[in-house]
Amino acid sequence: MNHPFKGAGVALATPFTEENEIDFDALDTIIGNQVKGGMDYLVALGTTAETPTLSEGEKKEVVSFIKEKSAGLPIVVGMGGNDTQSIIKQIDAFDFNGVNGILVVTPYYNKPSQEGMFRHYSAIAQASPVPIILYNVPSRTGVNMEAETVVRLAEASERIVAVKEASGILSQITRINRNTPDHFSVISGDDVLALPIMSIGGIGVISVIANALPGKLSSLVHFALEGKYDQARELHFELIDLFKLLFKDGNPGGVKALLNIQGIINNELRSPLYRISDGTYGEIKEAYLKLK
Repeated sequence: MNHPFKGAGVALATPFTEENEIDFDALDTIIGNQVKGGMDYLVALGTTAETPTLSEGEKKEVVSFIKEKSAGLPIVVGMGGNDTQSIIKQIDAFDFNGVNGILVVTPYYNKPSQEGMFRHYSAIAQASPVPIILYNVPSRTGVNMEAETVVRLAEASERIVAVKEASGILSQITRINRNTPDHFSVISGDDVLALPIMSIGGIGVISVIANALPGKLSSLVHFALEGKYDQARELHFELIDLFKLLFKDGNPGGVKALLNIQGIINNELRSPLYRISDGTYGEIKEAYLKLK
């Protein structure tokens, strides 16, 4: 099946000026690098974008800008939340022109049951005019969407086409790959697990490091999807230190530091997030300068 979100996706960061406004010039550079670097699709308003700190007006501006600069790459927009009806209202009011899918994180804080998550996503699937990628990231949300729930959702609606899996539970991910219908796929939600997940049937990754290194990340993914595991493994080994370091002091602080080292953005985040420590910044710079 030619899956709409196969390959290398990037969870775009939101650069800020020193005055804490969105730096659209820097965002333009990041997007242009994704296009030139061979990335397959763009993800707007995800965790890496610091979306909870953006106003509704800023969110609209960011999505509109990404549409304008995408050069035809498919676009996925994050629309998660912990109130089902609010998400449905957001979908009803949203302009989906130029948007190819939505990424919907599991409800956070209120910790629904597996049945609650099934009903939550089922209602969103009925409302959405575009394909849905489920997003399971229990380290952030406090709840794990189990394999059986993912399978049940995939069987219930062809509108639900994938899960971005960031649980780190390979046995769970394997069961999802084994038991879901043909229209449904697994996407890694963690750069460091992209290659292992693709080796058991995953179709790619929604990446953080690609903001700064799109060429290397897209090559790793494309080699793996072509069955060229020796080449993919070589890139995986080359990037492994950066994969871990970018999350040492939290995301997106790590990738923003790397983008700052590259001279692309200011090292600015919005409160309550804050830039990474000087020590970790130095480690990232050292690892980056060692790349081939």
